[in-house]
This record gives sequence, C-alpha cells and structure tokens, in this order.
Amino acid sequence: MNIPSTRKRPRSVRVTSFELAPGRLAKALSVLRRGDVLLRIWLALAAAAALWAVSLGWQPPFIYHVGYVPQRNITARVGFSAPDPRVLAAETEQFLRYEPGEALALAGEPLSQNTVDLLEREYRAYVEVFPLERAIERGAAMFAFIAGLLAMSAYYVYLRDRRLISDLYHTLLMLAMSCIALLLARWTARDPWRAEIIPLLLFGLTVAIAYGRELALVLSAALTLVFVIADGASLAQLALLLGLLTSTIVQVGRIRSRRKLIWVGFIAAVVAPILTLAAGMLDGQPLGEPLFTLSRKNAVWTLLAGFLITGLLPFVEGLFGVLTEISLLELGDVAHPLLQELVRRAPGTYNHSINVASIAEAAAEAVGARGLLVRVGAYFHDIGKMLKPHYFVENQGVEESRHDSLVPAMSTLIIIAHIKDGADLARQHRLPQPIIDMIEQHHGTTLVEYFYRRASQQSAGDPDSAAVPESSFRYPGPKPQTIEAAVLMMADTAESASRVLVEPTPSRLESLVGEIAMKKLLDGQFDECGLTLAQLHKIQDSLVKSLTAVYHGRVKYPDQRTA
Repeated sequence: MNIPSTRKRPRSVRVTSFELAPGRLAKALSVLRRGDVLLRIWLALAAAAALWAVSLGWQPPFIYHVGYVPQRNITARVGFSAPDPRVLAAETEQFLRYEPGEALALAGEPLSQNTVDLLEREYRAYVEVFPLERAIERGAAMFAFIAGLLAMSAYYVYLRDRRLISDLYHTLLMLAMSCIALLLARWTARDPWRAEIIPLLLFGLTVAIAYGRELALVLSAALTLVFVIADGASLAQLALLLGLLTSTIVQVGRIRSRRKLIWVGFIAAVVAPILTLAAGMLDGQPLGEPLFTLSRKNAVWTLLAGFLITGLLPFVEGLFGVLTEISLLELGDVAHPLLQELVRRAPGTYNHSINVASIAEAAAEAVGARGLLVRVGAYFHDIGKMLKPHYFVENQGVEESRHDSLVPAMSTLIIIAHIKDGADLARQHRLPQPIIDMIEQHHGTTLVEYFYRRASQQSAGDPDSAAVPESSFRYPGPKPQTIEAAVLMMADTAESASRVLVEPTPSRLESLVGEIAMKKLLDGQFDECGLTLAQLHKIQDSLVKSLTAVYHGRVKYPDQRTA
C-alpha cells in the first residue's frame, strides 16, 4: 500500500511556486483578448469613424447663420470671387473679387441671407486651400475626441447598465442611432430651420424610454458635445442644448398615457425660450428680433419632438424590446384572448392569477420595482396550466385528484410542463419578452416538494430502489433575473400556501411568508436578480399586509349559520 508522503516541500520551492492574484491591468488585458470584446471594440471604432465622417472632422466648421450679430468685422481669409449683388438676375452675371482682409460683414449688424451666402463662398474658398497637414491634425484630433467620448460612455454603461453592451443587437442599434441622430442634427441645423434640437431630443427621449433617464443624460451629452464641435457652436449654445435635453429627459418617468410625452414636450417648450434668450445674451447677441425668432423656433421644435416621439413610441418599443406602461395597460386588458381562454378552461387558475397580481403589484411598488409589469406578468404567469387544467389543485373541485393514479415522477413532469407550455403559448400570441421571461422564471429552480417527498417515501419503503435524485423534481429555471420576477415568485408561492391555512390570522400569515422567503433565499433562488435583504424584508411586509386584507374577519350576524 502506498502511503502518501507528508514531507514538506523545500522553502525555495514554495516561494517560487507562490503566485499573486492578477492585478487590474492583467485582468483588463485578459478581457480585451476575448473575441466578443474585440468585436465590440471594432464596432465602436467603426461608429467613431462614421461620426467623424458625418461631422467632417478634418475641416473647420462654418459657424454663421441668418440673424447672427457679429461682435467684430468679419474679413476674408483668402481671396475669392462672388456674384455682384447689385446686378439684376435677368442681366449677365458679374463677379466681384474679394481680397484677403477685406470686410465681408460689419460688427453689430445682423447677417442677412445675402451676407451668409457671401460668407459661405469665402468658406468654400478657404477650405479648398486649407493646408493638408492642418487637415490631418484636425481630423486626428476630432477622431481621438470622438473615440474618447465613446470609450468613456462605454465604461459608464459597463458600470451601470451592462445589458446595452452585453447584447450585440442593442450595441449595434445604439451606435447606428447615434450616427443617424448626428447626421440629422447637422442637416437640420442649417438655415432657415435651425432645428438641430429635434434629432437630439428624439435620441435622448428614445434612450430614456429604452434604458432610463440616467443613461440618456450621459449619452445625449456625449452626442451633443460632438455636434457642437462639428458645428462650431459656442459654449453658450452648448449650454442651451444641454439645458433643453436635461429639462426634457428628466421628465420621462413611467409613461402611463400617450399624453405624458406630449406634456414633456410642452414643458420643454416653455423652458426653451428662456434658455435661448439667456444663451444668446451670454453669447453677445443683442436682445432683438433675431434672438426672439430663434427662441420661438426652439419652443416649436421641442413641442414637435414631443409629438414625434409619441407617434414613434410603438416603433421604439419594438426595436428595443421595451415595455412602457402604455403597452402594459393595453396588454393587461382582461379581454386578451389568452386570458379569456384561461377563464374558460381553468377558472381556478385565473382566479389565482388575479389574486397574485393584486398582492404582487403592491409588493413591487414597495421596493421601487415596476408594479404594473409584475401585475401583467402575474396575469399570464400560469397560462400553461390551461392545457391540462385538471392536474392542478385549484381546478379540481371535489373530484378525485388525477395524480393518485400516477407515479410521482410522472406527476412532476406534468406540473413542471406548465412553464414550457406557458412560454410557448406566450410566443405564439406574440407576448413581449419581459412577460415570457416572468413565465419562465417565476418558479426558478425550486423543488416540487410534495411529489419529491412522496417519491422519497415510496423509495424508503422499497429496499431495492435507488435514492431519489432531487434534480429530477426541480423546475428547469432559470432563476429570477430581475426583482420583478423575484417578487412574482414570492407572491405566487405565498398566495398558494395561504389557502391551506385553517385560520389565516395575521401572525400565521407573517410566519408563513417569512418561512417561504427564508426557504427560497437559502435555496439560492434570489442569487441572480440583485435582490437585497432589505428589499426582501419590504416584500415580506407588503405580502403579509395584502394577505391579511384578503383574509380579513367578518362580523357574524345573529341569524347567520355556518355554510
């Protein structure tokens, strides 16, 4: 027999074999070597190149607009020729020669359309002779600036909301939308529209609806910085655009009606003239008609953006796979074909779903989760039971249980199958993915305890049988991935378990809910949803309060008999 050696290794061997954990730099380099990370880096660089091309980053911008009041004389930087404005259009066109240093516009006078056309001719002549080395320097600086903004935005997304970069489709969609928004902003910024705020607002509102206000503010600010530098706008104009974006995005919360987005645009339209006048005066523009005209335009454009995003809302939901409160309210209509079929085939399950929806919504609101999403998810969470309704106790009535004639393993397969059947029915009827996720996750990987214990008892009575594998009596999962799914799991189990209590007093309900929460916590069902112990405690309190209200006592009338 070989006896393992207990002799210690020499000290020199132990020292040379000791390895420190990799540092941050080593970890970062190992992550950068992954194929999926490299793909996203290349996509980001391609988006940076597209933004650079849209912004014409290699050439200086043209900064003049009709109504702009220069604070000093504008002179020609290069010699050029332009049509003589004194010659009538019907006559032969004649050109005037302008030499470098010649005044093109006088300080303190608003620029007319003819003056802007003249300045644009001078600008084109200047771009033609713009030195190649300066174009390369400017282009490289602009590309580095855009790439840096993308890198910082990506790092912020990685820290706060990784779903945007973990899903390649959403990554591509966001990068493409950024390029399109910048292209439209550059195009609409020209005279006479000056409507660059519309595409910037649509971009910010779309991100706010799809990913939340915090991320929308960061990404909108980054895109606005690129636009301002590409357009040659001043610091005051940057402040104006950021102010309008902020005043609009911060109002986007839970959208429970289509009027909400129009109201958001209306509030921003009230703010727009004030910010426009303030930014104009900070930029040295006199308080006159050109500035008042621009302020009116900005008010109209912000209000128009509210109407546009309202009309585009269904497309935003479809593209990004998000559910607004409006869609949830429409989806939660009891006239939905699936719910109507559930009422007809499995009325007990339907009643259970309605009760779960009521107590789950309150629990979700208690922890700041989306209560309406939980309520609608609860309506549909057990639709798979309608395919074999009489195998579930709430639909059996007084008849004998069909499981009495089945072995526990077969009964477990039938019980577990309602998850897959429900998800399949939801996909057939095109329910949104968040609802399908809640159908699949509301049992997690919990154990079907009744049939597992029954199988264990049968196995214990037969000395020749093997031990019952617990994994065969567990739901397939996945475990809850969101707080909403975890709330639904707790509410579903608590509502079902409370029905077997002989006397559902508040103390017994509190004990029952606490036992359910502890069992699921120790079973690891909440490991993947980010639920904290403080939130779990709030969910317990809410469920106990709701169940106590359901099983409240009644005053017994003198002539009333027990049914």
